[in-house]
Amino acid sequence: MESQGITENFSEANVEALAVVVFKDEKPASGLLKDLDKLTGGHIAAVIKSEEFKGEPGDTSLFRFAPGGKVKAKSLLLVGAGDKADYKVSDVCIAAGTATRYLRKCYIKSFALLPRCEGDAAEIAQNAVAGAVISQFELDKYKTKDKDEKSVTKLVVCVEDARETELKKGLSRGQAIGDSMNFTRDLANEPPNILTPTEMANRAQKMAKETGLKCEILDEAKMRKLGMGSLLSVANGSDQPAKMIVLKYTPAKSTAKKGELLALVGKGITFDTGGISIKPAEGMEAMKYDMSGGATVIGTMRAIALLKPSIPILGVVAAVENMPGGSASRPSDIVTASNGKTVEILNTDAEGRLVLADAVAYAENQGATRIVDMATLTGAVIIALGDQNTGIMGNDQAFVDEIIEYGKEAGEGFWQLPLSKEYSKQIKSDIADIKNIGPRGKAGTIMGAVFIQEFIDKAKWAHLDIAGTAWFDTVRPHQAKGPTGVAVRTLLTLVERSQ
Repeated sequence: MESQGITENFSEANVEALAVVVFKDEKPASGLLKDLDKLTGGHIAAVIKSEEFKGEPGDTSLFRFAPGGKVKAKSLLLVGAGDKADYKVSDVCIAAGTATRYLRKCYIKSFALLPRCEGDAAEIAQNAVAGAVISQFELDKYKTKDKDEKSVTKLVVCVEDARETELKKGLSRGQAIGDSMNFTRDLANEPPNILTPTEMANRAQKMAKETGLKCEILDEAKMRKLGMGSLLSVANGSDQPAKMIVLKYTPAKSTAKKGELLALVGKGITFDTGGISIKPAEGMEAMKYDMSGGATVIGTMRAIALLKPSIPILGVVAAVENMPGGSASRPSDIVTASNGKTVEILNTDAEGRLVLADAVAYAENQGATRIVDMATLTGAVIIALGDQNTGIMGNDQAFVDEIIEYGKEAGEGFWQLPLSKEYSKQIKSDIADIKNIGPRGKAGTIMGAVFIQEFIDKAKWAHLDIAGTAWFDTVRPHQAKGPTGVAVRTLLTLVERSQ
C-alpha cells in the first residue's frame, strides 16, 4: 500500500475520499468540521442531530460531496472515535482500520485520513498506516471463488504542524509493523496439514533470509543431545518431527549494556489434539491457532529486522504437533527437561508448558537476561479475562509493569495474575520434581505460569497467556475475524524503549 504524509490542505488531497475522525457528542460548529458540513449541504449536522451517527468507536457515515466544489475527493466518511478525552495515539490504528474496511467495501482505492489526534507525529502516522494495512487481512486465502479482492492502495495521512521527516519515518514504520502483523496472522490461520512444524521452520528461514536475520533450526537429534526431554515428549505421538526455530537479530552497533539480551519465546503447537488426554471433537478445529505464540515471535522478529533497533534480540519458537499416536506420552509418564528437572506428566493436553520449559531454558542458556514467552496456554485465561486482556505473570514486577504500560501505549490490554510460592507448591509431584498440572479446576492459568517459571534461573521473565486474545470469533469494524497478531505491537514498543 502506498502511503503519503501531509501537514495541511487536508480537504484538497488528491484522493477518492476523505475520512475524518469525529468524537462522541461533537457538533460541526466550527473549524474544518463546519467547513466540511457546508460542502455536504449540511448532511454532517443532520446525521449527528438524528443520532444516525453518534461518534461511538466503529460508527461510520458516508456522504457525497456536491460536484463543482473545491474538494477533489468525491466522498466524505465520518469515523467515530468515542469520547475525546479517552482518544489516544493507538486509537488512530482503529480509526484508520475502520475507515479502510468501510471504504474498501465501497470500491474506493484511495483516501486521506485526518486523525485529529494530539501526540508524536511519527507515532500518529505509524498507527494510521499500520491500521490500514492490518484491516485488509482476510481469511479467504484458500477460497477459489468469492474472494474479497477489493483493496485500498493509497493512504494519505494528515497531521497538522508536523515535520515531514517525522511523518515519513512513521509511515515507513507503520508499513513494516502492519505487514509483520499480517505475516503473523497468516501463519496463525494456516491449516495444520499445511503448516507442520517443518513448514513453520521453513517459513521462518525464508523470512530470515529475506530480512537479514540469522536463523538456526534445531532438529530432534540436536534437541535430544541438549536433553530437551520435556519438549520432545509432546512430539512423540506425531509423525511430524519437532523443530526449534532460533532467530537472531544483531545490530550493526549495539547500545545494550554488556551481557544484556532480550529473548522472545513462543509456543508453536501447530495442531493440538490433546494427545492421549484427547480434547472433545467439538471445537477442536480451532486448535490450528495453538501456534499463535510462535507466530507472534516470528512476526515480531520480522518487524525487528526491518526496523533495525540498536539492541540484540533472540527469538525462539518450539514447533511441535501434539497427536495421540502409538508412541505418545501417557498420563503418569516422567520425563527429564534440559535443566535436569524431572516432570510427571498427568495431562498430555497441558503440553504447551512442556515445550516452553525447554524453550525458555534454551533462551537463558543462550545468554538471555530478559525473557518474554507467549502462548495460547490455557482455556482458564479465557474464562477469567475473555478476549479483551492478555494474562500476564512474571518473576520481576518492574519488568511486568513495563510490558503492561507498553501494552497501553500500543492499544493492547494486559492483566496481571499473581504468582507466589503457595501456587508453586501446588505443582510439586510425589514421584518427580514437578507435575504439569495443579489441582483440578483451580487457578489453571497461574498453574501454567508457575510451571514455566521452574525453568527460569536468573533471567527476568514475563509470561503472556494469549489464549483469549489471539483470535476473534467475530468481525470488528477495523479488523476481520480470526487471528489478531496480538502482542506484536507491545513487544516492538518494549524493544524500542529498551534501546
